[in-house]
Amino acid sequence: MAPVNPLKLVREGFGDRLARLVDFRFDQRIRDHAARVADHDERITEQEHCTVDHRRRLAALESGLDKVRGDLRWTAGELERLVPHVAAQEAQLEDVRAKIAVTPSADSGQLVEARALIEEVQRQHAQIRVRLTGIAKYEERLARLEEQASVNAGE
Repeated sequence: MAPVNPLKLVREGFGDRLARLVDFRFDQRIRDHAARVADHDERITEQEHCTVDHRRRLAALESGLDKVRGDLRWTAGELERLVPHVAAQEAQLEDVRAKIAVTPSADSGQLVEARALIEEVQRQHAQIRVRLTGIAKYEERLARLEEQASVNAGE
């Protein structure tokens, strides 16, 4: 048997105790950090899923935006094409307004004669409407009498 050195035994015992104490402290800290890392890992996974979903939605929105941009380009082209036509129509409308605005003077004998003629035409139209109304009522009465005569003849 080999001689045992008591100092060596104390040193080994103290070293073992110190190692266990350090291991215990590190184990406790590592466990705390491991729990936090696991929590962060779950959150990172959740964020990755959200990021994937956001990228998918962004791609869909970008494709829709491309369609809207195409429609906008078409609309802008149509607008550029139609602007000269609208301007020409506005110019023609102004010409017509200018022609209408030119009225003969009130002193003209022709104006008085034209107004008298218009009033005569309006009066005759009113008379014709009255006559047509009378004719319509007469025809309606005649139709009722014919219907009544056919009912009486059938009895």
